[in-house]
Amino acid sequence: MRHILIRLVGLACLALAPAASLAEPSLAGRFADRGPMFGSGNAPLVARRAGPAAPRGSLFAGRGAGALIGGRPGHDLLGRSATGGPGAPMRARLRDLIARAEAGPAGYDALQVGAHRPPPRRPTRMSLREIFDWIDATPGQHHAIGRYQIIPATLRRMVARAGLDPGTRFDPAVQDRLADLLLADAGLDAVRRGEITLDTFLLNLAKIWAGLPTPSGRSYYHGVAGNRAVLSYDSYTNAVDEILGG
Repeated sequence: MRHILIRLVGLACLALAPAASLAEPSLAGRFADRGPMFGSGNAPLVARRAGPAAPRGSLFAGRGAGALIGGRPGHDLLGRSATGGPGAPMRARLRDLIARAEAGPAGYDALQVGAHRPPPRRPTRMSLREIFDWIDATPGQHHAIGRYQIIPATLRRMVARAGLDPGTRFDPAVQDRLADLLLADAGLDAVRRGEITLDTFLLNLAKIWAGLPTPSGRSYYHGVAGNRAVLSYDSYTNAVDEILGG
């Protein structure tokens, strides 16, 4: 009888083990979408790149891995947004360039591939409150969102800084406004005044958006959660130089 009881207790422990392991979040889940203030630490303010397949730049829904943008002569890096047509303001053209690296064809409704539980509606149809509710209700996954693939910590900070009401819709105008704040942080006005060099401005942008390259050709966050640059450095430099001179 004693041997039978010991065997039964052992079987019960084995049965409970899988449940305990499932309840414990993975390390990847614990650290999903975390990022420090601009210029500190070693994680981007915007999209955290992670993926089960080949390394990518931005892992938004609907885009597969591909070659470097600007890897062939004549490739147009300066795609135009709805507000960024010919002769558009400098900020709009910079946003267009960043969006090519971050969101691709999904544009303002882009979601990171790691968002296995997507929001109930397209991001542009949701209020900021609804987006934050979705983030809180779906822990353990990536939540980079929109044309500029902004992560939760950065989104909360930028929304507070802009003084936006929680009921504000996350529409293209709001997304552009938040991106402009990040461009200001990178030193757009300073580079225009000649207070910082073009190289410094390019690096500052790469510290915010992981799809942009450093002089080495790699993302500032290369290898962190699958991050990689999706622009060649020459194409990136030439495009930004053209925008600033335009």
